[in-house]
Amino acid sequence: MNARNEVRNRVVKVPACSVFEEGEVVVARLEMPGVPKEGLEIKVDGNELAINGAKREEKTEGRYLLRERRHDAYRKLFTLDDTIARDRIEASLENGVLTLRLHIKEAAKPRRIEVS
Repeated sequence: MNARNEVRNRVVKVPACSVFEEGEVVVARLEMPGVPKEGLEIKVDGNELAINGAKREEKTEGRYLLRERRHDAYRKLFTLDDTIARDRIEASLENGVLTLRLHIKEAAKPRRIEVS
């Protein structure tokens, strides 16, 4: 499944998101219910972190009598500053929640200077 192609034919929603610091890591949690791991596309391009997610279309042999379940897509963009290590971004998906862990560059971390 290509998440980008799936997004073209659907309503695109912005997922609910929480962002917080956890020690020397910035954590973002995005609600994307129904989106499988294969339906996610996460890309970093310069200072932009783009997250796209799409649910699989429900297939049926019969004719729908009622169809309220939607198969929307999700898209969220973040602008990264220079303190984030682009090569150390981690992603995991559990129970419809995508968790991104953005590590802070060593050079951007505060350091204590000893006085001699």
